[in-house]
Amino acid sequence: MALSSTNRLEAFSDGVFAIAITLLVLEIKVPQADEITAAGGLWSALGQRWPNYVGYALSFLVIGVMWANHHALFEYIRRVNRALILANLFLLMGVAFLPFPTAVLADHLADPGTRTAAAAFYGATLIFTSLTFNVLWWLGRREEFLAADSSARGVRTITRRYAVALACYAAATGLAFASVWLSLSIHMMLALWNGFSERS
Repeated sequence: MALSSTNRLEAFSDGVFAIAITLLVLEIKVPQADEITAAGGLWSALGQRWPNYVGYALSFLVIGVMWANHHALFEYIRRVNRALILANLFLLMGVAFLPFPTAVLADHLADPGTRTAAAAFYGATLIFTSLTFNVLWWLGRREEFLAADSSARGVRTITRRYAVALACYAAATGLAFASVWLSLSIHMMLALWNGFSERS
């Protein structure tokens, strides 16, 4: 297959990221009258939604940083073939799936009996997505795909950062069985760390 530009791939990807990040808020339901009565008022009922707010904030940051990193990758990758298109499709599959484990996490975060499994499921999704980022970059960093003026330092930084992030996501997921809050904190810190420019 001849190489083609990344325009359609980027446009499609942006649409998937936008939909996934929007779906997150749909899981935060407005308290119904019976819930407000049982909670003793609207403020208390809204406060009981705190697991939804935690899941929303974490996943909004995670997906937002993934989108920023995807954008950065395609400042380097300027041509694609079918293998790269398929690798990108698997990456988007993980991104589009993320609202579901976010909802599972929010539903079970307040329950000590089930939140470990929910956090591990959430982490497993991030492992998959991180793995697909690594595969996409591993394929796309070949010379025939890269822009002529690509920064060698930037290429090295992305390669190193993605490999470290994958290992850290795996560690954070394993730690969910010891401490859910530590696991989620690591996911949050990874999102912040991945948010730094590869040129910084």
